[in-house]
Amino acid sequence: MEWRVFEGLADYPETLAAMEARVAAIAAGTAPEAVWLLEHPPLYTAGTSSDPADLVSPDRFPVHVAGRGGQYTYHGPGQRVAYVMLDLNRRGRDVRRFVCALENWVIATLAEFNVTGERRSGRVGVWVDRPDRPGPDGRPAEEKIAAIGVKLRRWVSFHGISINVEPDLSHFDGIVPCGIREHGVTSLVDLGLPVTMADLDAALMRCFADHFPDPPPATD
Repeated sequence: MEWRVFEGLADYPETLAAMEARVAAIAAGTAPEAVWLLEHPPLYTAGTSSDPADLVSPDRFPVHVAGRGGQYTYHGPGQRVAYVMLDLNRRGRDVRRFVCALENWVIATLAEFNVTGERRSGRVGVWVDRPDRPGPDGRPAEEKIAAIGVKLRRWVSFHGISINVEPDLSHFDGIVPCGIREHGVTSLVDLGLPVTMADLDAALMRCFADHFPDPPPATD
């Protein structure tokens, strides 16, 4: 497993091309699995299930067709993106289990900061309750703190997860994030936690092996 932390803001098209090349190399057995940790400049990405009506402000930031599953999402400074390139030929060809493992990895990482992340039925990603922000029915509002969108090629995964550390949350206003209108988005800093990107990276690395143990050796 190779971990790489990118400095600065990574150009989206260049990163996508590099990720596709790495996935091809993993599938060919010429490169190890990898997780890339990075930030992008402000942009919107459209997944394979995107509804054009959910792109509220098409001229606000560049819009990229991502080819991953899911709908519209935002990437930008203050958000940690983790591109996860794993060989599911060796780890089990089970997409649902893989997505569940990604969610569990995020939930365990958030728990390192005493944040209770949860799944919600019918919604991909990780959510938190906001007792400080009651909804119209008086119950705590639900806000999304992490998004998940993946793609497989020859059973090697790419794309991955994004966790909001300290992005400008107003940038999400240009889309309907993941097609969900009735719930908002939050971040670790919005929750009152002074977490740095380095803090989050360390937690992601600590928790990874519990959810993605080393696969058996490849066989010819």
